[in-house]
Amino acid sequence: MLMRKFWPLLMAGSVGAMSVQAATADTFDLLVGSYTAGTSEGIYRLQFDSRTGQFSGPPVLAAKAQNPSWLTLSPDQKRLFVVNENGPGQQDEVGRVSSYRIDPANHQLTLINQVQSLGNEPTHSSLAADGRYLFVANYSVLQDPGGSLAALPVDAEGRLAPPVQLSGHPASGVNPERQASNHVHSVVSSPDGKYVFVQDLGADRIFAYRYDPKANSERPLTPADPDSVQLPPGSGPRHLLFSADGKHAWLTTEMSAQVAVYDYQDGKLSERQRVDFAAGQPLSDKAGAALHASSDGRFLYVSNRGTANQIVVFAIDPANAQLKEIQRRAVDGDHPREFSLDPSGRFLLIANQKSNQIVVIERDSQTGQLGKTVQKLPIDAPSDLKFLVRQ
Repeated sequence: MLMRKFWPLLMAGSVGAMSVQAATADTFDLLVGSYTAGTSEGIYRLQFDSRTGQFSGPPVLAAKAQNPSWLTLSPDQKRLFVVNENGPGQQDEVGRVSSYRIDPANHQLTLINQVQSLGNEPTHSSLAADGRYLFVANYSVLQDPGGSLAALPVDAEGRLAPPVQLSGHPASGVNPERQASNHVHSVVSSPDGKYVFVQDLGADRIFAYRYDPKANSERPLTPADPDSVQLPPGSGPRHLLFSADGKHAWLTTEMSAQVAVYDYQDGKLSERQRVDFAAGQPLSDKAGAALHASSDGRFLYVSNRGTANQIVVFAIDPANAQLKEIQRRAVDGDHPREFSLDPSGRFLLIANQKSNQIVVIERDSQTGQLGKTVQKLPIDAPSDLKFLVRQ
């Protein structure tokens, strides 16, 4: 506990102090998003050695920010876009989105600008395929005003403009506590960049939009045909991930703790399989969250929070992307909101939000299975992990 209390002083005193060392091919910088109601001050940077699975030194404050819970890197890794998940009852009650310049020499962050998201608790963002817009998921815990999808123009220098388009959806109302209004949880572009898919936990639907900024730069999104994919009542869709070949997609549902497998073609998602990863378990075990695939496309990893606190490992059928569960691994902490496979594929790093730690676990790249815990790094309320990979 003494270490926990002392670390924020180390962090605050280290702003800009740790430059990118003469990095070996096995050393990578990791950016960490967080919630700032406690001791965290914003976005942190760590150096990770993919040979040993160890961090070099304590976290360094890369940018002071309010609730920078989700981090979106530009493809060239010169810009970082951050949602500031603010809302009613917090120090800053206004949802915001920030843009940063990433210094290629030391990976320090410099704020370009910040705008309002025009919604409460923005929880996720993604760049359009052409980089001209940042799509933001305003979750909004409260029924009024409810959640929304926001489209923010991005100029060539990475500067954000205020939202030019806001879209809401009808709630399912199945769960009166969590689905009385819509709650947009994530926004993902199709591999061809022509469509945008919006996962709405409160609506039990994936909403599909056609992306065509040339037709109308102030309304770049129009409903696709079909305009949505229906999910089981009360399932609460959360995150969507496309396969590397663009032919399939996987979806986590938060409230029913499932993974749905889809075939994808020309803006249409067709369900192929649905897998329960908390079947027969108490409701408290059902809190599906993040999902990521291995770089070779052979394995899918899914986090489950609640009282389960596990990473569930699936083998992916190369023919049709269907899943077969092969392992359940405890996260050695509480509330694995996000996680990341390191660039070498030898380790999996977990952001355990409520136990205030990043846990590093060994991974067998041949079998996909997770092994022993290598390190537990204290850091307050981590929420997202993004590696900076040398270009």
